[in-house]
Amino acid sequence: MTLRDVLVGRERELSVLGQALAAAKAGTPSLVLVEGDAGSGKSTLVSRFSEISAQHTLRSARGLEWESQTPFGVVTQLLDHPVSVHDPVVIAQEILDSTDQLTMVVVDDAHHSDVGSLQAITSALHRGRGAQLLVVLVVEDSPHINAEVRRILELHWSQRLHISALDAAAVIDIARVRNGIDLSSGVALQLQEFTAGNTLDVVSLLDELPPTYWTQWHRTLPVPRYRAASIAGTLALCSEGARTLVEAAAILGRSTTLSHLAQLAEVDDIVSALDNAFGCGLLTVHEQRGSTEVSVRGKMVAAAVSATLGPTRLHQLHCRAAEIAWGDGERLFHLAAAATTHDEALASELVTYAELRATDGAWSEVADAMVTASRLTTSRSDHETRLLRGIDALTGAGDIPHAMDFVPEIESITRGPLRDAVLGYLAIHRGRPTEAADLLTRAWSSCPADLDPAVAAMIAQRMVLHSLARLDGAALVQWVDRAVELVGPSDPAAVESEAIKGLGLGATGHTEQALAAYEELSDRIRPGAQAQRFQMGRGWLELAVDHPEAARRDLESAVSTEFSSGSARISLWAQAWLARTQFALGAWDDALSTIDSAAAQVDRFEIDIVRPLVHWSGAQIHALRGNWDLARNHVRRAHVGAHSYEIMYLPSLLARAQFSEAAADYADVLAALTPLTSSTSQQWLDEPGFWPWVDLYANALVMVGRVDDADTFLQPHEKTARIRGHRSATARLGYVRGRIHGARSELGAARNCFDDALLSLEDLPLPYDRARINFAYGQTLRRAGKRAEADVVLRDARELYYALGAATYVERCERELRAGGLNLSRMDKGITDLTPQERAVADLVAAGKSNKEAAGELFLSVKTIQYHLTRAYAKLGLRSRSELAALFRERELGDPHQET
Repeated sequence: MTLRDVLVGRERELSVLGQALAAAKAGTPSLVLVEGDAGSGKSTLVSRFSEISAQHTLRSARGLEWESQTPFGVVTQLLDHPVSVHDPVVIAQEILDSTDQLTMVVVDDAHHSDVGSLQAITSALHRGRGAQLLVVLVVEDSPHINAEVRRILELHWSQRLHISALDAAAVIDIARVRNGIDLSSGVALQLQEFTAGNTLDVVSLLDELPPTYWTQWHRTLPVPRYRAASIAGTLALCSEGARTLVEAAAILGRSTTLSHLAQLAEVDDIVSALDNAFGCGLLTVHEQRGSTEVSVRGKMVAAAVSATLGPTRLHQLHCRAAEIAWGDGERLFHLAAAATTHDEALASELVTYAELRATDGAWSEVADAMVTASRLTTSRSDHETRLLRGIDALTGAGDIPHAMDFVPEIESITRGPLRDAVLGYLAIHRGRPTEAADLLTRAWSSCPADLDPAVAAMIAQRMVLHSLARLDGAALVQWVDRAVELVGPSDPAAVESEAIKGLGLGATGHTEQALAAYEELSDRIRPGAQAQRFQMGRGWLELAVDHPEAARRDLESAVSTEFSSGSARISLWAQAWLARTQFALGAWDDALSTIDSAAAQVDRFEIDIVRPLVHWSGAQIHALRGNWDLARNHVRRAHVGAHSYEIMYLPSLLARAQFSEAAADYADVLAALTPLTSSTSQQWLDEPGFWPWVDLYANALVMVGRVDDADTFLQPHEKTARIRGHRSATARLGYVRGRIHGARSELGAARNCFDDALLSLEDLPLPYDRARINFAYGQTLRRAGKRAEADVVLRDARELYYALGAATYVERCERELRAGGLNLSRMDKGITDLTPQERAVADLVAAGKSNKEAAGELFLSVKTIQYHLTRAYAKLGLRSRSELAALFRERELGDPHQET
């Protein structure tokens, strides 16, 4: 393994070790406990780190299991000579005496160390204050560590560094760097899951198998040779009963009750067999809902054990497992595993089972059944149809990487409605609207709906999703009605379509009809995966129509796929809108947690169509909190081009615009949102409540001085919001109208607008919207010279922003309060005789803002900013911006009474 191999994906771990070594160099000795499974790469990582880090003395040792009772055996290796006395304190001083410069002590396999050596090493750390000493103990995660050794390790570490499993992205990088192999995301994910991200196992398989092996997805992977030998050796040491139990558990391949496993294994003394297998580390045991659950310790153990069984034994176990299976699906899959040749009768049974599960929308199970059935099918035509349906179900489940690995096989199939529909469905999730439109249009045109209504309805359902992604509500409703007309309301394609219909109705202004449609559909929805789609669609609509608490309940229910056989893609849509709901409700920490989880799943499943929607909320929250690097990262990850689906392009633009507004760059807000003023999806974009862009754009127009343009732009949106009776949209537009009146010195009209806007939100749980209105209100009052009134309103805004953690706007509220001249700090009053306006301008310019940026922040003209700045220079005896910045830095450092 080369240096480049082991450092892939280990930037965090290297950073932790680097910081610890730097602290040691500064005279703060510490102990870093590096933990991980066998083969995780922990020892190699530490070894390579010691090679590439700054100059230091390296003392290394290794704990050996058979020397763990040898007194001071590890210390003897470190000092390179036998110890003269067996006293940990004396030996600790000897270790310190040998540390005359920066020293790094590394003990590999420290869990096998003798107790005396660990006592001496930890004593050296505690006694050596000011010593340039870093101790790194490399420990394997194991339940069998000596109790006293474990106690010492737990008590004395300064930093605990767990070597986490490699993710799929790191696996791709290792394969490319080490072996020159470009893994598809699906194959990389399979390799990562099979090896549990263990570095040694990943590298071993990449080395042992030819590059051509990795060009396609395989149902199972081989076990690395060293691991297979180790597992086989452990299995050989088990008792006969334990070995039989492990073999049975490997065949089942999942956690099951002990009683069920005993039925399959047919072992007389099940408790002794289980105890022996558990002691050998091949089985895991835990209590689950009142029963003992047993499973093989990982996919690799199951594969290695299965590989030790001959064909006859495998066939027997699978047939026996089919006999005692709890469910029809389990029975069929075991029979398929036992099959030695094509079996049309079994294939037909699997298809029937898949069709049954499809009625519940359990697409993962449908995919497994259909793909398995295709492999057992003799007819080429039936094989292709079943394979296509299986891949379509994989896409429906959200497993895009796995589905993509079948694309070469799909493309080898003769063109037809089903083939084109499957490829079109994949294109939608990959965010390719032109490709999807071409494929789906061709599929619809070539499909005889009267002869094959099921395929026609499937195509119509794909068109529903395509229309949703294009933000075309009218087309969405039309395609839903076509799907239902073709196959009836209970068909899976019709149910999935109707779960989205309410959004199309709401987006075309038929809110009451949309809510009624969901109410009617709720009586027909089956529990499980169908309910997941329904809850996601209704939750999205509820957020749009000012029912955020109800939206949160529905969307939270739609997130989980664990017990519903739900779809990862639906879960991701639900998480994206749940984050928006949590943002609206002020639960920003919850929103960020939702975003982090969803972002990881987007990367894993490569559902690109939802990526910008997930990162949009992350960009906005981090920008409002002043976490600029994190916000920029979300903006970058949300970015897509104008050729993308509208449902991708719009949140991409909103992420950029809301970042820019937080940075007071109103010109960039306009640049980002101008494409939305002439969109092909204008009806959905302009429908109140769905997309918060109108007030964002209009506010930016006012802030750059284009007041008349803002007035003209706002009027039709105000009219629509009034007609719909949409309260939060009316409030958001109302604060912009208040700004327009304020800019025209129409203070009475401005007050009315702001007061009405706040009244519209009176019993809605939308703290960010309320803070935003108060801030604009306070700015307008302060500009009109109503400082006392502005102070009250701005304090309300500040408290709301503070509760949300919106540090960017807390600072702005405080700046506005200073500009108003009220409640000034002792530093402000005592150090300078600047007026409040001059002080506010000087604050911004000293912080590096341009005159234009300062004008935007303070809602003043650039000319007024220049006027106040010139007067400030004169009063302070300064001539330049750099002198002003230097003066403010000195005052910040020198004033003990400065506000924090």
